[in-house]
Amino acid sequence: MAKEESLRKSSHKLLLVVLKFIPMVTALCYMLNVLFAYLGIELPVLSQLGGMSLFTWLFIWIATYVFRFCIYHRMFLYYILVNDLLNIVDYYVGIPLSTTRLLMLHLVIICVFMFLILYTYVKCNKKVAGEDTQ
Repeated sequence: MAKEESLRKSSHKLLLVVLKFIPMVTALCYMLNVLFAYLGIELPVLSQLGGMSLFTWLFIWIATYVFRFCIYHRMFLYYILVNDLLNIVDYYVGIPLSTTRLLMLHLVIICVFMFLILYTYVKCNKKVAGEDTQ
């Protein structure tokens, strides 16, 4: 009985760690994929490791609310969603941009989300002025 409870607690902690870091690792794979594509280097392993379906995205997004993650963690998921939606529209409808301009659009999205992620990180982790640190 105690072993089952210990296993349950360990698996709960493992799930929280995985949910915390998968969006960041996936976003990093997306960014590296865009940057390498801009340089003319194709690395399919990044797409295979970092690829995410919209159903997986939805599960992780709901889990961040269930486990009460701050907005900082969801910002990576929003970047992934915007990137996926842009790729879906480009694949099925076609975006009338050259490859270079489309990659530049991806780089602009990366820069915007990097700023937003840094802003929300600072906002979530900012200490109140005058608070004693012990």
